[in-house]
Amino acid sequence: MTQADFDFIQSLAYEETGIVLPARKKHMVYSRLSRRLRQLGLKSFSQYCQRVKSEPSELMNFVNALTTNLTAFFREEHHFDYLEKQVTPLWRRRRDKRLRVWSSACSTGEEPYSIAMTLADHFAGAEWDLKILATDLDTNVLNKASKGCYSEESITGLPQRYRDKYIKTTESGIQMKQSIQKMIHFKQLNLLQHWPMTGQFDLIFCRNVLIYFDNETKAKIIARFRQLLAPDGLLFIGHSETLTNISDEFELIGQTMYQPLRGNHNKLHTERNKAALC
Repeated sequence: MTQADFDFIQSLAYEETGIVLPARKKHMVYSRLSRRLRQLGLKSFSQYCQRVKSEPSELMNFVNALTTNLTAFFREEHHFDYLEKQVTPLWRRRRDKRLRVWSSACSTGEEPYSIAMTLADHFAGAEWDLKILATDLDTNVLNKASKGCYSEESITGLPQRYRDKYIKTTESGIQMKQSIQKMIHFKQLNLLQHWPMTGQFDLIFCRNVLIYFDNETKAKIIARFRQLLAPDGLLFIGHSETLTNISDEFELIGQTMYQPLRGNHNKLHTERNKAALC
């Protein structure tokens, strides 16, 4: 991989996904894209760069190869504990029975399935309109997520109550039951491009994604999340992430858990009303 090749890959990755690839990531890029070169029978990275330039259909394979998809069921468990013990009781007292949750970087699906299992018992009645949107940039992981099939080893730490109620064993591993799968809608989405959703979400998970962006991109994404969050909505981010110096529209309410500042919401609400009258 020449420096020119890496420069092109850096630029394209940032343009298409917002992911920043510093020089120290060159070995990782080499390793991940080498597999794609072998699949295509190409002998050099220069050839591959030309392929991406000339064939737009290769762009998604390029993105899929570069993105990281480390995940697990109930990863960062404090989020799910807070969701069940603190948030769920408040939601159950609401008159509005419509609930919307967004897992914005769902990877192979462990995160949205964990959300669904946490909420399923509490909002099982016909009066509740609960939907979980699960999106990711990578089409390969979305395909796996939508099937809901995992290895037995992947659920070793799962509470027995969830295993008994929402998971069935198959010859190839485990399968999420239909009662859980039907709660989740998987869609491909690039956080840097158009978002078809109009809101409002009661809770957005965006965990271990911001670390790949520069501050300008982080700020843009967080501002868009704010626009889609309900006034009493929540935003959960990853364990090594923060909104400090990124956004002044949120306040920290717990470990990597944020809610919109009420004053900012009122200001935004007024501005939207003014815009609607113009």
